[in-house]
Amino acid sequence: MRPPALLCLGACLGAAAAFFSRDGDYRLAGLFQLHGLAPRAAARPLVDDCDDAAAFKSHGYQLSQTMRFALEEINNSSSLLPNVTLGYEIYDTCSESANIYATLRALVQKGRHDIEVLHAFQHYEPTAVAVIGPDSTQLALTTAAILGVFLVPEISYEASLETLSLKRFYPSFLRTIPSDGQQVKAIALLLQSFKWTWVALLGSDNAYGRDGLNALYELLVASDVCVAYRGIIPTNKDASSPELHRLVGILMDIRVNVTVVFSNINGAHPFFEVVVQKNITGMVWVASEDWALAQNIWQVPGIQNIGSVIGMSVEQAESTMLERLESWKYAEERAASESAGSTGAGGENRSSSSESTWLNCTQQCPGCHLLATAPNIYDAQASNNVYSAVYAVAHGLHDLLGCASGVCSKDRVYPWQLLQKIKQVNFSLHNSQICFDANGNINKGYDIIMWNWRGLSWAFDVVGTFTVNPDRLLLNRSKILWHTKDHQVLFCIHILFIVYWQANYIPTLVPGYFPITGQIQGQMEAVCGEGTGGDSRSPLCSPQAPISMCSQPCAAGEKRLQQNRHRCCFSCVACPAGTFLNRTDLYACQACGADEWSPARSEACFNRTVEFLSWAEPLSWALLAPVALLLLLLAALAALFARHASTPVVRAAGGRLCFLMLGSLACACGSLFCYFGAPTRPCCLLRLPLFAVSFTVFLGSLATRCLQLVAIFKLRGRCPPLRRACLRRGAPALFVAAAAAAQAALCLAAALTAPPGPRGSRDVAAERLVLECGGGGAASAAAAAFNVALSGGCFALSYAGKDLPAGYSEARCLTCGLLLHLACAAAALCAQGAFRGRSASVAAVLGALGTLAPPVAGYFVPRALALLLRPRLNTAAHFRGAIGSYARRRAAR
Repeated sequence: MRPPALLCLGACLGAAAAFFSRDGDYRLAGLFQLHGLAPRAAARPLVDDCDDAAAFKSHGYQLSQTMRFALEEINNSSSLLPNVTLGYEIYDTCSESANIYATLRALVQKGRHDIEVLHAFQHYEPTAVAVIGPDSTQLALTTAAILGVFLVPEISYEASLETLSLKRFYPSFLRTIPSDGQQVKAIALLLQSFKWTWVALLGSDNAYGRDGLNALYELLVASDVCVAYRGIIPTNKDASSPELHRLVGILMDIRVNVTVVFSNINGAHPFFEVVVQKNITGMVWVASEDWALAQNIWQVPGIQNIGSVIGMSVEQAESTMLERLESWKYAEERAASESAGSTGAGGENRSSSSESTWLNCTQQCPGCHLLATAPNIYDAQASNNVYSAVYAVAHGLHDLLGCASGVCSKDRVYPWQLLQKIKQVNFSLHNSQICFDANGNINKGYDIIMWNWRGLSWAFDVVGTFTVNPDRLLLNRSKILWHTKDHQVLFCIHILFIVYWQANYIPTLVPGYFPITGQIQGQMEAVCGEGTGGDSRSPLCSPQAPISMCSQPCAAGEKRLQQNRHRCCFSCVACPAGTFLNRTDLYACQACGADEWSPARSEACFNRTVEFLSWAEPLSWALLAPVALLLLLLAALAALFARHASTPVVRAAGGRLCFLMLGSLACACGSLFCYFGAPTRPCCLLRLPLFAVSFTVFLGSLATRCLQLVAIFKLRGRCPPLRRACLRRGAPALFVAAAAAAQAALCLAAALTAPPGPRGSRDVAAERLVLECGGGGAASAAAAAFNVALSGGCFALSYAGKDLPAGYSEARCLTCGLLLHLACAAAALCAQGAFRGRSASVAAVLGALGTLAPPVAGYFVPRALALLLRPRLNTAAHFRGAIGSYARRRAAR
């Protein structure tokens, strides 16, 4: 027993034209909208009568004829499905109820008039092994949901809704039109290609428009394109609708130059009527595939003034197939006319032929061929999709029936078996490759088309392509003609008039059109490049695209400071020094690395110049020369004093104490080498204590020697305890050891409180990384001050001995040397911390040389000169005479 719903749906029967059905070994169902009926409320789910000449849809009729033509080709082919005849059932999906009825009719069990509901459908054999159609997304959603339960293959030629790719809901759905997911990607790439970052999005009030709009919005917000407004075009409205006028008014208020209209034809037509009424000109309209080439859109009066229209279009159909299709239709219509003349009933006499079928109210269209208009571009593209769908089913059947041997088996075919084979097809059809991905989407891209008004007639140019796997947009910008607000095309205007003048050609100009004759064409190509070679054209021949942005781009090194919720609306703020603007994130300045620097408004960081006192630079050589000379002088003095160790001059200078003093000076001088080269931890640890303690030993030795002489010659009888203490054996060594110990304690405190070590200082200069020894602090300054204090004591003692006997007097040269030494030591102490890095090392070396050289020159050099140049002064008699003379002077006082 048939289900009640089927009984109700099957209650409408009538006569039909012969082209609605044909018998065959296997039958395909075709769902085409031959009539368009307005939705109406009904008390019962009855199928609408589609036979209404006023609602005839020539587009659907053209597609149904394409299906018949493709099946005729296949049936006449000796290579594809040999010895197999394919039949068909064509239904008019004029309404939702008619679409459901047609779907259920395709599912009726073969040889019966009902649908049997089973637990599993592996062995269910419906009347139609596959379904071609329907056209609209709304109808396809219903059909795909029903057919998916039975796993009957359904190949739609116009339903592009991305939701239909979800295999868990629509497992048997395939299509020969690219999905809206691909179209959305193409539109997004188009906007990004022209750097349109401030756009409006409009969509029709149906699944096609809403889903496409949402998908495009999500894709754009993840990129650098901002959506100024997103709106829905009201459905079933005319140009007088207040809602449409309010929508267009919003577009005028937000001041965008580019609007994407993702709408079907029915929604786009009244919308553009209002756009023309509002006199909106000079804008760019990005068209979705459904209306980009629709005839009733570009026939809107005044549409040529709205600006530039660029959009998506399914790849152009092969002209050879279209020519054969037109020849076949002409023959069919001629046969139908002859049959109508002889019977008076458009083919009804053929209901008893082999093409007769159980006719119903969705198969009525007497005189369809008389109502049909000439096919347009939109019809041709959809016809190619239908043609591809039929051939995809045929190739699937060819593989399933094992026709590769040349003879098909004609076995029973279950829908799920055919579905698997169709998913695997991969064949060439008129220079197009037909295959499906895992979601049932055909691997086909889009042509990028642009409306072009040549004079008063409408045309379009293919200005680019979008290919899939991988997604890639290619544009030939030389073919893009932008329409400005004064309705003229920016087409090499200056160049064109120059060429006209050179050719002595005065054209008759039509607004918006510059004629180019054959004579002019060659000269234009010579100036502007080949007409199809976009890369060879000069800048004048490739006019800049219109600009659509909320804010002007920032200058180099300026970040964007977002002003509202739109990322594209911003002010510009310069990145400060030490940061840079990474082009991957234009809204934040990123800090440079620790060893990098950058000036303000920078887009990159630069490596800091590492600075230290290198051994190889000329300045270092200039400093190393006096250090080396001083060491050589100390070595020469030590050798000279060792040779004359027993002579009065050496003994008067301190005897063996001189060698301790010269050795300590050499150690202090050797510490200066720690200031050259990249700082290392051993150098940083060694250079302060080595210099400070060594120089303390020298100053302590010098002080004890001066004090001894003063005690011998000046403290006789004045302060016996002090004189005895100074002359006591071991007293000088004890004093020197105590002074060295105190200095060592200060150096140890400096090392503990602020451990010295190499460090890179970045605060000296932005572009430099200064390598220096850290540490020091108060204890280090105390160590330097300690030596200054000792130097002051030595100076006082040397000055106190200014009237000692000749040969023992330290005041003449030593006092001057110590005075110069004190000046240099004080300057070095004050300058400590004033210099950094390389300059600090230079200052330290110069200060050390200034403190070491004067004592050497004042104490040791005069004695060395006496040893070398005045040997008469190096005798005991000379010293006895000097002491006697000193005693007589003291007695005379």
